[in-house]
Amino acid sequence: MSSIASYIEHTNLKPTVTQREIELLIQEAIENAFFGVCIPPYWVKKAKRDLGKSAINVVTVAGFPLGFSRSETKRTEIEKAVEEGVNEIDLVFNLTAFKSGNHQWAKIEVAQFAKICHEAEVILKVIIETAYLNKEEMKVAALICADAGADFVKTSTGFAPRGAQVEDVKFLRAILPTSVGIKASGGIKTKIQAEAFIKAGAERIGTSSGIEILAQ
Repeated sequence: MSSIASYIEHTNLKPTVTQREIELLIQEAIENAFFGVCIPPYWVKKAKRDLGKSAINVVTVAGFPLGFSRSETKRTEIEKAVEEGVNEIDLVFNLTAFKSGNHQWAKIEVAQFAKICHEAEVILKVIIETAYLNKEEMKVAALICADAGADFVKTSTGFAPRGAQVEDVKFLRAILPTSVGIKASGGIKTKIQAEAFIKAGAERIGTSSGIEILAQ
């Protein structure tokens, strides 16, 4: 296993996050060689500027945290983030469409955003919010994302009743093609947890506890 730091997207998506906290997040990411920082869209331009030529990736969200905003709104969010130099987008899956049986619409939405991202060489991760899905729904949603061109399937926003579960990551790794990565996020606070998720098949760990994890 590579250094845990190389898996971590150092995250602060709190609704009250301040400029000082964003600056601290960036500083900590550089000092600890984290994979990237995951931040609100409002802070993407600053993060790219502050990181300069650093290898740290800038990740932001779209349709966050509920996923039911209109496609036009999500498209604008994505296009603006791409314009400002983001490296990766974490898009919230349209669960209200999916739960209503509109699977084809959910797939079309992901596909159009995958096209925008890939044309700009930006990675697209799709958050399916596993807390709200049974195993069959999780399988269908994950495969929709894979077929639509998502680069990663992500477990959680951190705003649902529960976050990532090791069993869910194992399940996703078993059904997804090897070309599609998995990001585990939500409630990951210890080194033991992070290692368990990586062993289960997660290629990325989204957490606001990166510093604490490395200290353990």
